[in-house]
Order: sequence, then C-alpha cells, then structure tokens
Amino acid sequence: MTKFAFIFPGQGSQSVRMGLDLYNNSEIAKKIYSSANEILDKEISKICFEGPDEVLKQTINSQSAIVTTSIAALEAFKNECPDITPICTLGHSLGEYCAMYEAGVMDLKTTLKAIQKRSELMDSATRTTNGTMAAVLGSSEDIINQALDEARAWGLCQIANYNDPTQIVITGEIKAVEKACEIIKEKGAKRVVPLAVSGGFHSNLMNSATIGFKNFVQNLELNDAKIPVITNIDALETTKADDFRDKMPNQINSSVLWYQSIQKAIETGVDTFIEFGNGKVLAGLNRKISPDIKTYNISDIASLKSTIEDLTVKI
Repeated sequence: MTKFAFIFPGQGSQSVRMGLDLYNNSEIAKKIYSSANEILDKEISKICFEGPDEVLKQTINSQSAIVTTSIAALEAFKNECPDITPICTLGHSLGEYCAMYEAGVMDLKTTLKAIQKRSELMDSATRTTNGTMAAVLGSSEDIINQALDEARAWGLCQIANYNDPTQIVITGEIKAVEKACEIIKEKGAKRVVPLAVSGGFHSNLMNSATIGFKNFVQNLELNDAKIPVITNIDALETTKADDFRDKMPNQINSSVLWYQSIQKAIETGVDTFIEFGNGKVLAGLNRKISPDIKTYNISDIASLKSTIEDLTVKI
C-alpha cells in the first residue's frame, strides 16, 4: 500500500503568475486566494499573479504568497482526491507552516496571520543586520564546518540548510560568508553559489525575529496535530501544540534539517511524496536524497490532473 507524505516549499520558490492557473480553474483554489486577501488585508492574489517580481520577492510579500499558493494547490488536490491522505507532512522552512495547516495545527486564518507576523519580524531583522547566504555544492559537511570555523574571524557564519547530501547552504554576515566561500572553494567544492537574498536567514542574525515571534506565538491558537509534522529544527515527528509553540520561533534562527527530515519520513514508511506549490525545488532535492522514492509536484491544473491520473492507476 502506498504511503504518502505531503511536502511544501519555502521562500525562494516564488515566481510571478504562480497559482494563476489554479485560480482560474479551481473554485476552491479561488476561495483560498480570496480568503487570503481578506485575512492579510492586501491583494496577495494580485502580487502572486502580476508581481512585479521586485514586489513579490520582498519577504513581507513572498512568504504570504508562497503559503497561499501552496495551500490553494493542496486544497484543489484534496477536493479531487479526498481519499489520498498523508501519514506525515513537512515543509522546507516557510513551508513548515503549510505542513502544520495540513496537520490541523492551525486553520487558514491563523496560518496566514502567523506568516504575516513572521515575515514582518524577519524583514525588520534584515534591515538592522548585514547578512547573506550561499549554496555549497559538492563538499562535505566536515570541510564546510572547518571553513566556517576559520571564517568566524570575519564575523558570524553558520549552516542554514542541509538541503540534500550534496548541497548545504551557509548563512551569516557578508564578510564572513564571503571568506567561508573562498576557503570552501580552495578545499575543492564543486560549486559555491551566492544567493540573491535580503539577509542571513536561519542564523543568529535573526535572533530579534525569534524573540519577537516567541512573544507572538504565546497567544496563538494551536491544536495538537492530527498527523505528525516532521519539524525542521530536529527532523523529529511533532504532534503536541506546546511543542509547535516552542519550535516555531526557534526555526527562524536555526538550521533547516531538510534531508534528515525526508530520511525520517522514509523511515516511517513513506514511499511517495507530493509537493504542493510553485516550482519543483523539493522534488529535485528528493531525487538526490533518495533516488528510489517518487515525488509528484502540483503547481497548476496540468500537474494536478497528471498526478491524479498517475495515482489513480497505481492505487
């Protein structure tokens, strides 16, 4: 019997026109966007569909846009395939909020209000710090940590994301990250790619956002999860509302243990993943984490229909 996990992408997966096809062809997707516009008190649908790119990629817009689009894709799928349910769910950084939504930890309004506050705090933190990020491909974790140790003479730097066994993202103050990149290149990394981001996310440069969000979530209405959410900061199954309340703020300035989380899902019996949201970033990472697993992506009506057709044949 096929065992599913639903997965959701994070910041950086956005692009102008994302979700427009779902909006035009799925009534439930249209309702999600309309509800999001009302909850957020801004036309997030227009930002998704029309941009411009420089507006969409702003943290205060991109996070809400990505979450709205992922949930619209999720609900469109569930409307067509109510019998296909996951045994666990997980999301990459920002995507973890969609995972909590799917698990029943938060309803749509609470999810979007939480993301709105999270993005405001993170945006504020980037304005008072001098941070950046870079992706390292084809280097070992040991070598990267050695480089980071050396580069700390130039400032704060650490690992942001363990994306797959061949890709680790580093983060921190600009001079320190640049120095770490130089050292990593000298030590034989296949590629080191600076990322076009507005700050040093998932680092201690986000401590002010973590503190602010910790205060915010104390009064947030959270439920115990109906299915486990494998959380970014520890790659463990989480179900208790109080545990989410503790982990949500700490996720902002902690490393994302993504490939460890996918491996955890596989250990629990998952053999098929469905990624909901714009692009196919997580499907690409999954191929490197475990070539034996199957990952579908749902981002528009064509991918929705093809996924349903394939799953209907197999199940």
